[in-house]
Amino acid sequence: MDSNGLTGLVAALRAGGTTSVAVTERILEGAREHADRCAYVALDAERARQAARQADTASAAERERPLHGVPVAVKDNIHVAGLPNTAGTPALAEFVPATDATVVRRLRAAGAFVLGKTAMHELAFGITSAFSAHPPVRNAVDARYVAGGSSGGSAVAVACGAPAALGTDTGGSVRIPAALNGVCGLRPSTGRYPGDGVTPLSTSRDTVGPMAGSVADLALLDGVLAAEDRPVVPAKRPRLGVPRDYFTEPLAPETAAAFASALDRLREQGVTVLDVPAPGFDGAEAEVGLPIVNHEARHALTAYLAEHLPGLSFAELAARIAATDVRALFESAVLADSPGAVAPADYQAALTQGRDRLRAAYRELFHAHQLDALIFPTTPCRAVPVEQAGGPVELDGRPAPEFPTFIRNTGPGSITGLPGLTVPLPATGGLPVGLALDGWLGEDRALLGVGLTVQRLLG
Repeated sequence: MDSNGLTGLVAALRAGGTTSVAVTERILEGAREHADRCAYVALDAERARQAARQADTASAAERERPLHGVPVAVKDNIHVAGLPNTAGTPALAEFVPATDATVVRRLRAAGAFVLGKTAMHELAFGITSAFSAHPPVRNAVDARYVAGGSSGGSAVAVACGAPAALGTDTGGSVRIPAALNGVCGLRPSTGRYPGDGVTPLSTSRDTVGPMAGSVADLALLDGVLAAEDRPVVPAKRPRLGVPRDYFTEPLAPETAAAFASALDRLREQGVTVLDVPAPGFDGAEAEVGLPIVNHEARHALTAYLAEHLPGLSFAELAARIAATDVRALFESAVLADSPGAVAPADYQAALTQGRDRLRAAYRELFHAHQLDALIFPTTPCRAVPVEQAGGPVELDGRPAPEFPTFIRNTGPGSITGLPGLTVPLPATGGLPVGLALDGWLGEDRALLGVGLTVQRLLG
């Protein structure tokens, strides 16, 4: 594949510098070479080859489509006609949708085709992709470590050669695995992309999100997925705020060092980087985010099953969950008769009062300091070994619970519906570290413009 990633590949295909068939064969070979990473649960090789051949014989007008001839990978909870949509859970193992999700239809209309479905944490209820009905997804850089989740397979697919992939993000499920595998990921503003044809987790927080090798690639994908042709313009002199305390303390030593080095580099390049106070975020996920998800998951999955699999009840789905961590969560907080089931009044309070409080905190940060984006580490630490998945992680010399640690920085923005972006920090050896940028509601293209500048300046 062209060294300039998706955008370079599109240009090469359009200019005749390569063929879709050649690109597809290289990606399929890469998938076979890295089969131990378990990124894919279904490779649709023959249909991908057929689509590539058709792309190479298309008319001149068709070749002008923004993604013409590009193979993409799709997370296993996003409907692709004719391919299983298991969402990593046994009860959906035989479910094959007859129609594409709208986001997939938009990719196809832009000239892309689906390479295969990627593995995930079961029902998107986790951040390692180590627990589902399928084998653990392993980190693209070092197979001894987790890929992150819940869209782990999509991140690994991109890191191992796919030009682009779709994931879903509820509390960090695009940005976390993208960061841990050294690729770029975008969580758009909630509602920016159509959400039909996706196995749900939270109706108020879920969104599809793209992953690719660069911010320029994400900008191209965002334009297709949002049906928006407004160009992304690199920010000339972005003003970035570092939300101290909650987002930056504590951090693992390697993450803290990489983050500090990045900030120094940006300041040297003339970017305004401010330390800004960030009160009001402690407990955001536990007090606001999780009550929303745990309440909405039961209702959203029940409605989804009624529409797509009317012969399967929510109770039957839950009874067949494979992952011990997901089963424990359902039994403790998601099932209607679980001891931690969220009362309707508590859910409404979290959805309105709690979310409004968080939005006010973000609004104060952006407006009081005239920020273009917030900047912070995507995750407080790097990937953990697969054998330690589910257990405590070491954070600044002390054990910390895994799930709250990994979603600490990505969770609050997703509760409020903000767009969020992660870019890889310059390689320092070892496992990747991600740099997060959060923008204001609905300002996705502006955030991507900031991301273009930041990625260029960091090299």
